[in-house]
Amino acid sequence: MNDIVRRYARLQVPRYTSYPTAAEFATDVGTTDQRRWLQNIDTAEAVSIYLHVPYCRELCLYCGCNTKKALRDDVISVYREALEREIALVSDAVSAPLRIARLHWGGGTPSILGADGLASVMQVLRDRFVFEPGFGHAIELDPRYVTPLLAASLKELGINRASLGVQDVNPLVQAAIGRRQPMQDVAVAVLRLRANGIGNLNFDLIYGLPLQTVASLRKTCEIVAMLSPDRIACYGYAHMPRLKANQRRIDERALPDVEERIDQAGIIAQEFLRQGYQKIGIDHFAKPGDSLARAASSGRLHRNFQGYTDDGRETLVGLGASSISRFPDGYVQNISDVPSYVRAISSGRLAASRGCRLDAAERQRARTIESLMCQFEADLDVTAPDMAFDEEFALLQPLVRDGLVQIKDRIVMATEAGRSVVRVIAAVFDPHTRVDTARFSKAV
Repeated sequence: MNDIVRRYARLQVPRYTSYPTAAEFATDVGTTDQRRWLQNIDTAEAVSIYLHVPYCRELCLYCGCNTKKALRDDVISVYREALEREIALVSDAVSAPLRIARLHWGGGTPSILGADGLASVMQVLRDRFVFEPGFGHAIELDPRYVTPLLAASLKELGINRASLGVQDVNPLVQAAIGRRQPMQDVAVAVLRLRANGIGNLNFDLIYGLPLQTVASLRKTCEIVAMLSPDRIACYGYAHMPRLKANQRRIDERALPDVEERIDQAGIIAQEFLRQGYQKIGIDHFAKPGDSLARAASSGRLHRNFQGYTDDGRETLVGLGASSISRFPDGYVQNISDVPSYVRAISSGRLAASRGCRLDAAERQRARTIESLMCQFEADLDVTAPDMAFDEEFALLQPLVRDGLVQIKDRIVMATEAGRSVVRVIAAVFDPHTRVDTARFSKAV
C-alpha cells in the first residue's frame, strides 16, 4: 500500500452498512413512524427478518455489539417471550401476513435460547407470517457451544447457513481479548454442522486486535482456509472504550498502530486470494461459486447491517432489543436497553425509540454510497439523477489528484488503489461526516 493510500486509511469514516448511519438516528422518529411504515409494506413483496438476541454466556473484551452476559436462564426466557410478543405486534400492524424470504438470527449468541426456545420463536413466526419456499435461514453461532443436539436442532429448524465467530486462532490473542477458543472447537463445530446438512458456512475474523501481528494473522488465515468456509468476513477492530465498558479491560499498549493495521488488512487479502477466495467489497471473501461472489460479479451485491449480502430486498424488519428495521421511507431502531424493551413490548407497544426519515435526496445519497461500497463505482445518472453534487465533485478533486478516484461524466469510480479506502470516497457523499468524524472507525 503506497504512502498516499496509507494517509487516507488513517481517516475516521463510517463503515456504511447504512446511510444515514445509525449515528444520525434521532428520537423524533419512533413508534408512530414504525407503525405507519409497517402498514405501508407491500405484502406482495417478500421481506427480510432480523432477530436480535442480546445475550452471551461470556462477554468478550473486544465486543462492540449490543449484548450482555446472561446470568440467569429465567432472564433469557423472559426475553424470548418478549420477542414472540413483538412478532405478534408487528403481525397485527401489517395489512396482511408478511412473506419472509430471508431470516437471520444475530446477537449476542442466538443459540442461548436453546433448542426449545429457538423452536418456540420459529413457531410464532410460522403462525404469523408466510415463509417463501426455500427461504434463506441463517444464524450466528459461538463455535464453543455448537453441541450435537444444537446442530441437529438447527437442521430441524431449516437453518441453511451459519456464521461462526472465530476472530483469531492465536491463543495469546484470544487471551488478550477474553475469548479462549481452541481451534479444535471450531473444527468440531464445522463437522457437526456439515453432518447435519448445514454446509453454507461463514467465518468472522477481526484484525487490529491486541498482540496480533502480520505473521500471526498470516498463520490464522492459513488455518482458517483449511476448514474451507464458503465465506469469510474480516473486520477491523474498532476500539471504543468510551462507549463499551468491556473494551476498557483491553491493554491499549498491545494494540497494533495504524501502520500495522494497514499491513494486517493487506496480508489478510493477500492470503485469502492466494487460497482461491474472491474479494468482496472491503472486508468479505467468498469462494467463486458462492452466491455472494456471483452477486458481486453480476452487480447484484448489496450492503446492510450484517455486511455484504446478495439480499436486495428493500424492507428488513428488525425484531428484538436494539434491532434496526429498514423501510423505503426510513429506519427505526428498537430500544437498546433490554429491560426497557421488554417492558414496552409487554405493555403492548411497539419498541422503536429512534431512527431517521428518508426524503428523495437522502434515498439518492443512500443509493450512491451503497453502489460505491459494493461496486466501487456509482453512475450518478442512475443512483442520483436529481442531484447535481457540485460540492461533492469539488471535494473529490484531491482524491482524483492522488490517484484514488476517476470521474467520467457523472460516473465516479474508485481506482485499484482507491478501493481499499472506498469508505473515504463514499464519505464525500455523506454531509454528516463533515460535522464530526470522531465517532467512526479508521478507514482500514
